[in-house]
Amino acid sequence: MFNNIPPITRNIIIINVIVFIVTNFLFREQYTPYLAAFYPFSPFFHSWQIITHMFMHGSIMHILFNMLTLWSFGPVLEQSLGEKKYLILYFASGLGGFFLFNLWNFVEVQQISSQLQTLGFNVDAYLSGAKGVFMGSSESILKQKGLLESLNGIVTTPMLGASGAIFGVVAAFAALYPDAKLMIMFIPVPIKAKYILPVVIVVSIFLGFSGNVGGIAHFAHVGGALVGFLLARVWRKQLFNRF
Repeated sequence: MFNNIPPITRNIIIINVIVFIVTNFLFREQYTPYLAAFYPFSPFFHSWQIITHMFMHGSIMHILFNMLTLWSFGPVLEQSLGEKKYLILYFASGLGGFFLFNLWNFVEVQQISSQLQTLGFNVDAYLSGAKGVFMGSSESILKQKGLLESLNGIVTTPMLGASGAIFGVVAAFAALYPDAKLMIMFIPVPIKAKYILPVVIVVSIFLGFSGNVGGIAHFAHVGGALVGFLLARVWRKQLFNRF
């Protein structure tokens, strides 16, 4: 059955599984800090991470969900779009997820930095590697420490996973086949793709803004879905004019 999956989708799944085994069971400490994607202005960021993070997963459930979703939607798109466009769609969606997620991170970092500077904390020196020096009253210092903890959370926590690319694939499927009926877990009746996609996007945006992240990069999902949907809309007319 696995051999019947088109080559691009099959190879992406194989690479993800191999990387998951290597980075989670063999050399986790050595590779994860270099292959997962850190905030671009973090000292831990490296340029290759904008690609390598798409092949990193933190748990079996994480990779299982992503690869099953790719296996469900990828073959149809690969056959419809052709290998070249499908590959462009996949990686462009992953990049879209990375950039939107970090655009939101940038906004948060600016807000936190502004508050810290108002309280007398030298953020620029701290981000350059200097030791943080707290100034002011005990109440002010306590607030600075809380803000600094939030800042450190953004700078030192990497994003990883193919979710941005996967959401792009799902969104592209919904754009090309809006009336296709899909079965969703815990929902007993099939629902058209054109109704599922907006709900998923709205929920992801809400969770991203509300801060109910739970270790999930919701804005990466939104960024990937937007890129996948837009590319599919651009290619849709050309695709169906061939028939």
